[in-house]
Amino acid sequence: MYDLYYWPTPNGFKISILLEELGQPYTLKPVNIAKGEQFAPEFLAISPNNRMPALVDHAPSDGGAAIALFESGAILEYLATKHGAFLPSDIRGRTETMVWLFWQVGGLGPMAGQAHHFRQYAPEPVPYAIERYTNEVNRLYGVMNKRLADRDYLAGAYSIADMASWPWVVSHANQGQSLDDFPNLKRWFDAIGARPAVQRGMALGADLREANANTTPEARAVLFGQKAR
Repeated sequence: MYDLYYWPTPNGFKISILLEELGQPYTLKPVNIAKGEQFAPEFLAISPNNRMPALVDHAPSDGGAAIALFESGAILEYLATKHGAFLPSDIRGRTETMVWLFWQVGGLGPMAGQAHHFRQYAPEPVPYAIERYTNEVNRLYGVMNKRLADRDYLAGAYSIADMASWPWVVSHANQGQSLDDFPNLKRWFDAIGARPAVQRGMALGADLREANANTTPEARAVLFGQKAR
C-alpha cells in the first residue's frame, strides 16, 4: 500500500514508527543521503525539497491515483487522519496534538539538528554556535519536561506529536543534554522507547546506516555543501 522513501535519521524514524504502530504494510525504499541519492530525478518527483522521508500511498481513501507526500509532519498527519489513529477527532484534542506536532517540526527538530551539527560534524569548533544551539535545545527540553509534569504524553494521549519528538531526543548526549536533568522527559522517553512498535521502527534500516558512514569528506560534501544548483 505504501512506499516509504527512507534513511535512518530522526525524521525517517518518525514515519517508520507510525507505520509500525498502525500495523500497515509498506515497502522500504532506501535513499542514501550520504551518496546523494536524494537528488535522483525519480526521487525529486516525489520530494522536490530533496529531503527524506517521503511517502507514496498507492491506495488513497478517495480511490484515485497514488498520492505522494514529503515533509515528515505532513506525512504523520496524513497517515493518522487516514487510519483514524494517534490523532484525536475532536476539535480540542486534534488542535492540541497539531500544536505540539508543529512545535516539533518548527523548533525541536531544527534546533537539535543544529546542535548536533556544530557539536559533531563542524570541521572546526565554533564556540558561539555550539553554545547557542546547545542552550536552545536545553530550553526546549525544559518545555517538554514542564509539559509532561502532569500528563503521560505531550498532547494527553499517545499521538503523532510524541512520535515526532521522540526520535529527536534519542541523540540527547550528542546535543549536549542529560536526561537526568529532565525527570519528566526521561520518564516519557523511556516509556515510548519500551513500545515494541517504536523498537521496530527504530531498527528499520540500521544496517544501512552502519554500512554507509556520514563522516567521510565525500559524504560531508553531499550533506552539508548543498546550494540551489
